[in-house]
Amino acid sequence: MMRKSGIKAMLVGATLGFATISGAAIAGEADVTAVTVRSGSTYSFSVTVRHADEGWDHYANRWEVLSLDGKVLATRELAHPHVNEQPFTRSLSGVKLPAGTKEVRLRANDKVHGVGGVELIVDLATGKSRQADGGRS
Repeated sequence: MMRKSGIKAMLVGATLGFATISGAAIAGEADVTAVTVRSGSTYSFSVTVRHADEGWDHYANRWEVLSLDGKVLATRELAHPHVNEQPFTRSLSGVKLPAGTKEVRLRANDKVHGVGGVELIVDLATGKSRQADGGRS
């Protein structure tokens, strides 16, 4: 039979453990989960992002189109949290890419963690995407 002091210690430990989990730990990084691309004289990207937005202090605030060597080619700012809309898709049109670009990398950013979630690489000719190395899986 467990003594009262043992139960009390378990409850205090569980409470302290729960209290140390911050909103940042719960929400995690922003992940790019899908991308579609259309081309013409410029490119249009529709990017789906998943992030456990918690409000104005912690939300996915942008996604970026990058060259494979990491140069930011275009940025789509996200002006507000999407607490009740997950995942969500936003588009960016009129993107000019350097001549000869065959693939680009898509990554999302959140206000607390910055970048670091799942990133995708998309083949501009086929529209097929794959998970990039280096992002969280």
